Amino acid sequence: MSQSAHTLLLSYQPPWQWQQFHAHFALRALTGVESVQAHSYARSVHLAGQHGWFRVQPLADQYALQLQYSESLQPCLAALTARVRKMFDLDCQPQQISAHFANDAQLGSLVARNPGLRLPTAFEPFEQAVRAIVGQQVTVKAAVTITGRLVTRLGKPLQFADAADIQRLFPGPAAIAEANLDGIGMPGKRVQTLQRFAAQVASGELRLDLQDGYTAFVEQLCALPGIGPWTAEYIALRAFGEVDAFPASDLGLLKAPVWGAAGIDARQLKARAEAWRPWRAYAAAHLWHNYSEG
Repeated sequence: MSQSAHTLLLSYQPPWQWQQFHAHFALRALTGVESVQAHSYARSVHLAGQHGWFRVQPLADQYALQLQYSESLQPCLAALTARVRKMFDLDCQPQQISAHFANDAQLGSLVARNPGLRLPTAFEPFEQAVRAIVGQQVTVKAAVTITGRLVTRLGKPLQFADAADIQRLFPGPAAIAEANLDGIGMPGKRVQTLQRFAAQVASGELRLDLQDGYTAFVEQLCALPGIGPWTAEYIALRAFGEVDAFPASDLGLLKAPVWGAAGIDARQLKARAEAWRPWRAYAAAHLWHNYSEG
């Protein structure tokens, strides 16, 4: 990594597609927290007690992302770069993934067609967990609208001279746990699920990490009222980039054209996915892509 004042280069092994990450983040962008332009992604950050922002841009002439960041994040630069690398899946070894799926009846051709597909993940695990709970049984667009209301009501206002489009922090666990969420646009039961989850994170009862392993984390989440396997697996995949997470009941995975007109049911898919371990999340990325091409 080479460094100038507030710019770093984050290298990766090709192939890697900016378009995949741009499409993923553009569809889910929260106004004020994130800013997605044709060739850049920026967002607000609360890290190690510091508030700031960062922006990434793909470079046309080298296998690297350019990372710009605010002066305020200099003390936690190592943590910032690790998170951004994870977010854009820059440490993936694409040849290893391609080799793993090469002979698979369904996935072999999908992976050969798009060997650069990776796992876009969230910068902030709590934020992603909130998005997943809000997103239960609603469209991505509806989930973004409701999550945007949480940001407007509860997110701390920010002002940066050099990043005018970044204006708020995503609200923390205590703020969401204690807020009056009347009229937020969710059924009462889901509001209860969200606030109970946020309260457990705020109190430290629930640790948002995979230190005890991915399976234990999923089981812990599924023990909470209102959180089922889809939500737990999706959080493991999108919040932590867990490479073997697999939300088998996800509609996009079940309806991917590769399964033919009849599709596949969740039990069949879960059994089929055993052959894809330990990279099931990459299988999900390719099936979602296949579904979106539909």
